[in-house]
Amino acid sequence: MKVCVIGVGYVGLITGVCLAEIGHNVICVDNIDGKIEKLKNGISPIYEPDLERFIKKNLKSGNISFINDIKSGVENSEIILISVGTPSLSNGQADLTYVENVATEVGKYINNEKVIVNKSTVPIGSGDWVSKIISESIEKNNSNKNIKFSIVSNPEFLREGSALGDTFFPERIIIGSSSKKAIKKMLELYKPLIDQSFDWPSDIPRLLPEGKNIPVVISDLASAEMTKYASNSFLATKISFVNEIANICEKVGADIKKVTEGMGLDSRIGPKFLNAGIGWGGSCLPKDVSALAYTAREYGLTPEILNAIVSVNKNQKNEIVKRVQDELKIVKGKTIAVLGIAFKPDTDDVRESPAISIMNSLIHLDASIKAYDPIVKERPKSLNEKVTLCKDAYEAIRDADLLILATEWKEFKHIDYSKIKNLMAHNIIIDGRNLFDKEKLQSLGFKYIGIGR
Repeated sequence: MKVCVIGVGYVGLITGVCLAEIGHNVICVDNIDGKIEKLKNGISPIYEPDLERFIKKNLKSGNISFINDIKSGVENSEIILISVGTPSLSNGQADLTYVENVATEVGKYINNEKVIVNKSTVPIGSGDWVSKIISESIEKNNSNKNIKFSIVSNPEFLREGSALGDTFFPERIIIGSSSKKAIKKMLELYKPLIDQSFDWPSDIPRLLPEGKNIPVVISDLASAEMTKYASNSFLATKISFVNEIANICEKVGADIKKVTEGMGLDSRIGPKFLNAGIGWGGSCLPKDVSALAYTAREYGLTPEILNAIVSVNKNQKNEIVKRVQDELKIVKGKTIAVLGIAFKPDTDDVRESPAISIMNSLIHLDASIKAYDPIVKERPKSLNEKVTLCKDAYEAIRDADLLILATEWKEFKHIDYSKIKNLMAHNIIIDGRNLFDKEKLQSLGFKYIGIGR
């Protein structure tokens, strides 16, 4: 099938590469020329394990192309995926400016019957809104006023750092539309994924066996849109909940790792998203929880649980700063090492990163901060310019009065405890992800402070 993906950000690029890999002809469109040039040369603008490998493979096969001409993309496709950003406004509302602009352009250039797919995370009711914008644009800009199109909501459930696996081996596929014809087209588009009939590189573990059927949920537009927001909000709930339990564990002398091990064995709860830490961040959970809360308020509801989720997460980051103050007493002039800048491992995404929030707060208290991340090498715009970026973990740790583990990169799990003991001015560690070996560190003379331990 001929597919156009408009918006080659995280979701758009991963989706486009996946559809090309399973045999479709994919045109990826973006208005950032530098990004398109990189992609034409097989260079990914984002970090995701194995992504460049699939980009280069499908460029070579001709299954994927990258252009900045939206007109060409729209005219030469039968299915159009809108995959642009929907960042949060200051009031929590999703900013739909990019979606509106794309919908207007689609209406301007649409030349025959198309299926228009909302892949962007958009508020409930956006499917009808996009349909209206396209219709108005056709009426205003298109010589053919009678072109038909269908709208589909097809939310993504990707986890940064494991997005390829989530795309090729999804736990479910959600298709929301009032058009039976459009739903049929989407089922055809995803058939190789639904029945797991595509070829897979032998050197990368296949997460599901061939022939395993993926569940497909067919719904109306609003239900599909709500599924995305509800899912991400529930995941944020689990993280905020376990962090609150971890704080209680510290007061009563319980170990959160043992508590969550016991909780996770209950099939009604499960072990995922029960890792206590310094809070959640990234591109999805913060904006999706805020957007759903905004929608609730629009309809006269008080989203008390959603409000609490955000509050607990904010407090968790503040709690780390308080612990630094408790240990160092006077933070001013003290040197603090921070390992990890990205909001989670295996990604270079720093959006809403708890590590950055914590570092900025400590800089405000006049601490000296040295930071290292295996992938994030350039200073994020949101990070205070007074933070020193180091070339490796040991450079960051040298002469530090206190060490904060902020992102659980595998590299940090194998750090040399004896070496860092000799490098640090004072042997205090705040393990913000419960990654380190508590007993071994304590045996070496470290003061170990975990989360809920």
